[in-house]
Amino acid sequence: MAESRLEICFTLNGAPVTAQVSLRHRLLDLLRYELDLPGSKEGCGEGECGACTVHLDGIPVNSCLVPAWQVRDREVVTVESVVPGDIARMLDTGATQCGACTPGVVMTARWIEANPQLLERFTTRQLMAGNLCRCTGYDGIIDGLEPPPDAEDS
Repeated sequence: MAESRLEICFTLNGAPVTAQVSLRHRLLDLLRYELDLPGSKEGCGEGECGACTVHLDGIPVNSCLVPAWQVRDREVVTVESVVPGDIARMLDTGATQCGACTPGVVMTARWIEANPQLLERFTTRQLMAGNLCRCTGYDGIIDGLEPPPDAEDS
């Protein structure tokens, strides 16, 4: 029996996209294998590690948990939309090593930057809690995300 597919239209990194998806496809599968956007990584496949984080209507989500058909008429932003300068400080502080967690960390960081009111209630470390890193011990990541101490004095 042939697998039924559904046509969906959505906005991806600012551009309209139409795709045929299986009801079993996850957003992560659609991005990586159908749309050739490999930036979001398959880490755990269970929504625990954050490596596959993308923004869905401005909110960070684990794309391994989102059925692809659910992005119909919505906006998806992936790590491919990030310009190199956006992560320069992370590179300078040693926040990236193996790179598995980096896409999710970057996407969560962009969400924090777009919503500075979150830092009135939570610390950067708390907001990054959904991103697991097995290499850096998190200090480099947090240092890479927070402004340098002298930046606030300027």
